[in-house]
Parts: sequence; C-alpha cells; structure tokens
Amino acid sequence: MSKRWRKKEDVGVSEGDEPPKKSLKAENDSDDSNQIVVCDLSKNRKVLVRTWMGKIVVDIREYYYKDGKECPGKKGISLTMDQWNALKDHVDDIDEALSEDA
Repeated sequence: MSKRWRKKEDVGVSEGDEPPKKSLKAENDSDDSNQIVVCDLSKNRKVLVRTWMGKIVVDIREYYYKDGKECPGKKGISLTMDQWNALKDHVDDIDEALSEDA
C-alpha cells in the first residue's frame, strides 16, 4: 500500500485517539437578552443593536425560520460604533446621490 493512503491501523490511530465531539450550545445559553430590535425593515430583515464579543454593534440582517424559531441568516452586516457613526455622517450625501439617480 502506498504511503499516501494508509488505513487507520497502519498509522497507529486507535479508536480512543479520536478528537472529542463538539457540544451544542444549550438553548438557555442564548444571548437574546443582549439585543434590542430597533425596527423591522421587511418581513425577513431587521435592525438590531446588540453586544458581540464585548462590543456594541448595529446589526442589519436577514432572518429565517427553522423549527418554528427565528434564526439569523448569513446575509447581513454588523457595524461597529465607528462604522455606524461614519454611515450616519454621510446620510445626506447618500440621499443626494439617490435623488440625482431618481
């Protein structure tokens, strides 16, 4: 047998050497208490203010339902306070650009 393709027995990996399985997060460990729903932009899009990794972020995200529970999707953006303030400072410029294109 080639060196590239070996059986488990050949490389000395026993059944006891398998990595531990990851545990699922308990439902009561949810950090829902650290988020405030600011507004619903549409049926599946929301704006939230929440804490993530110890920092306050503005989260604009799509949500979906799985097993009767609302879950955040991959499509979205979390803005730090600096990014949020930069966006707020340019709202007039954005409105002006939108009115020119309309």
